[in-house]
Amino acid sequence: MTDSAATTRSRPLIDPRKALSFAGAVWFVTAAIGQLAFVLYIAAFYYVSTFQGDFARMDSRVIHGFINGDLLGNALFLSHVLLAFWITASGPMQFIPQVRNRFRTFHRWNGRFYLTVALLTSSGALMLTYLRPHFGSPALLFVNTADGVLIIAFGCLALRAALKRRFDDHRRWALRMFIAVSGVWFFRLGYGFYFFITAGEMPGSHNLSGPADIAVASTWIFALAGLEFYLLAQRRRSGAIKLVAAAMAIAAAGAVLVSSYFAAHMFWLPTLAA
Repeated sequence: MTDSAATTRSRPLIDPRKALSFAGAVWFVTAAIGQLAFVLYIAAFYYVSTFQGDFARMDSRVIHGFINGDLLGNALFLSHVLLAFWITASGPMQFIPQVRNRFRTFHRWNGRFYLTVALLTSSGALMLTYLRPHFGSPALLFVNTADGVLIIAFGCLALRAALKRRFDDHRRWALRMFIAVSGVWFFRLGYGFYFFITAGEMPGSHNLSGPADIAVASTWIFALAGLEFYLLAQRRRSGAIKLVAAAMAIAAAGAVLVSSYFAAHMFWLPTLAA
C-alpha cells in the first residue's frame, strides 16, 4: 500500500470543521428567513396601525397595550413595537460574512445602531414589565426579566470586546446578544412548534401561566444553550463533538422552519387578515 493510498483511506468521509460551519450557516439562513417573516408582520400590522391611528387594533393582539392615562407606558409600548422592526431587520446582517468582510464601514455603523436599539428596547421592556400590572406566572416574569438583563449585559460585553479589538470575543458576545434579542421571536416559534408536536392540542397552556407556557417562553434559553455548545465545538479539536454540534444545528434549522410556518399561521397571518 502506498503512502498516498493510506492517506486517502484514513481521511474521514466528512470533514468535521466543514460540517460544523455548513450546519451553522444552514441554521442562520433559516433563522434569517423566519425573522424576515416576523419583520414583514411588524411592518404590516404595527406600522400600518400606527400610521392609521388605529391603536385599538393593536390592543386586540397584545396584553396591556394602550392604557388610558398611562402616557409613559403607552410611549414605551409604542416605541418598543416600532423599534422591534429595526432591530429584527438589522441584526442578521451583522453575521453575514460577505457583508462583514466587504462592507466594514456598514458593519460597524449597523452594529452601533443594532446595539443602541437593543439597549433601548430591552430597557423599555423592563420598565414596562415592572411599571404595569404583570400578567402570567412569576416564572414568566423571571424569564422575561432575565432576557432583558442579558441583552444589556451581552451588548455591553460585545462593545467592550470590539473596543479592545478582541474580535473573536466580540463575535461570541454579539451572537449571544442576537439570541437574547430574538427572545420575542423565539417565543412565537415556541408556540408554533408546540402546536405542531401536539397536533393543536397544546396541553398545559393556560393564559401564560401553565407549565407549557413557561417552557415556550424559555425557548430562547434553549437556543442560547445550543449556541454555547456550537461555540464550544468550534474551539475543541474533537471531530466527534463538531459532528454532534453540526447535527444539532441541522435539527434546529428544521425546527425553525416548521415553527415559523405554524407561528405564521397561528399569529401573523390571522392578525393581518382580521
